[in-house]
Amino acid sequence: MEETEQQRTKEEWMRVAIEEAKKAEALAEVPIGAIVVHQGQIIGRGHNLRETTQNATTHAEMIAIQEACKAIGSWRLEETQLYVTLEPCPMCSGAMILSRVKEVYFGAYDPKGGTAGTLMNLLEDERFNHQADVEGGILEEECGELLSVFFRNLRAKKKKLKKD
Repeated sequence: MEETEQQRTKEEWMRVAIEEAKKAEALAEVPIGAIVVHQGQIIGRGHNLRETTQNATTHAEMIAIQEACKAIGSWRLEETQLYVTLEPCPMCSGAMILSRVKEVYFGAYDPKGGTAGTLMNLLEDERFNHQADVEGGILEEECGELLSVFFRNLRAKKKKLKKD
């Protein structure tokens, strides 16, 4: 029973991350969202803003981590959980290691850039001075569908522009 309750909680938090992803999508950004949770409270939120800011480092996780650090007044996020709709990239995994995030939960796997188990697993690599517990596939279909629809629409828009 406890495992089911834990899974439900993970899904509830991931749904909040999905809402963040939808904010990115509304800005014509790749729909990726992230939240940082500490003691059952959201202390950081972020969604992809690379196109808006023209800054390669404004990934959802980076923004959520920065907000969380401000909220608790420390760069150490040792007792936090980070939920993100897409498997983290090397930069974001690095930020999670450096900020000491305890647990990382992600939705869709990223076969082209995922470093939380797909291409490599930076977050659980014992050569670093910190490791995070990782669990992927939380609401995987829902998270993946957001991305699939976004890129399908983007390709259709580009194709239509070529014809016009």
